[in-house]
Amino acid sequence: MSSVGPKQVIFERLAEIAQAFGHPGRLELLEHLAQRKRSVEELTALSGMTFANTSRHLQILRRARLVDTERRGKNIVYRLAGNNEIVSLMKCLGLIGERNVAEINQTLNDYFHSRDSMEAVSREELARRLADDLVTVLDVRPHDEFASGHLPGARNIPLAELECRLSELPVDTEIVAYCRGPYCLLAFEAVAVLQAKGFKAVRLEDGFPEWKAAGLAVEAAAAV
Repeated sequence: MSSVGPKQVIFERLAEIAQAFGHPGRLELLEHLAQRKRSVEELTALSGMTFANTSRHLQILRRARLVDTERRGKNIVYRLAGNNEIVSLMKCLGLIGERNVAEINQTLNDYFHSRDSMEAVSREELARRLADDLVTVLDVRPHDEFASGHLPGARNIPLAELECRLSELPVDTEIVAYCRGPYCLLAFEAVAVLQAKGFKAVRLEDGFPEWKAAGLAVEAAAAV
């Protein structure tokens, strides 16, 4: 007679999910999929991994039921399975790491806080400012990610285009920039550019996936 009880069965399955999170490449793939659905080819280009490694990591995530697939013509497209729950779990993982791992805090100080000394705007505060029409929200992700979903009323100027399109932004209104998530550098770089040009600019504390996972309103320009 088996001595494995229901709690042990649940813990074993939970441990399998935790193991699927246990690789930096897979965490990056999840971050990219939190923006929108993508093919293996797209994820390979974004991650910098080989096609074979990308496929292998996606299969591990799929076995853990963290991603699902759908067929579009001849292509297989991946998406998060339970978008909000996975984004929230990644957010919690980051918070635990920031609290417990000295190297993470040092990296944050060296590459993030040193670039932007101003305190980030929380989701709650940004929602209030949006309701009062006090800010311009700037999405600096690529156009395809913006089209799939973005904050209400956000303007999309990818970071690579920002310096050439500064005339499109108001000089008398605070700008709040956001990107893919709390460890994405796009918003940090955008704020640095804007501040250097005399704009009043700050960043959102995390990114679009966390905003959506919190149940806040989003808009989409097209189905992607």
